[in-house]
Amino acid sequence: MSLFNDPKRIPENYGLRITAGLILYFLVMKFAGLLHFVELRMFNLVILVAGIYFALKKFKQTHEDHLNYFRALVIGVATGAIGSMGFAAFFFVYVSFIDMELMQYIIENEPMGRFLNPYISAFIVALEGVFSGLLVTFILINYITTDEPTQGG
Repeated sequence: MSLFNDPKRIPENYGLRITAGLILYFLVMKFAGLLHFVELRMFNLVILVAGIYFALKKFKQTHEDHLNYFRALVIGVATGAIGSMGFAAFFFVYVSFIDMELMQYIIENEPMGRFLNPYISAFIVALEGVFSGLLVTFILINYITTDEPTQGG
């Protein structure tokens, strides 16, 4: 059974899809010359919400329509963390080896830029993504029907 159809590896599956979506969006923004528009980065949240939502939906589908609230919390946070950390790793490699000018632009133009380097920037991206995933999961599982405490799953 592969990673992409194993019901026990849903966070990895959808986390990698989130990573791919974030990387694709980043590259589109780069080649369109729109990286300096901070407001457009809000679309990253849409990608994260979609990935976590579909991971929770897939878990429920593959587990006989059962989704415990705390299991949903773990699945959503793990999915968001994998997606965010995957993108942070890509970002680190990108600003360290592929486009050092982007890192220099960040250092020169961001309010705390003089304190940044590729390591700290990638860490901030990962941290922001993990906490966004936690918040998104918490909001989503309050809208998705989860099992009552007495139900199985």
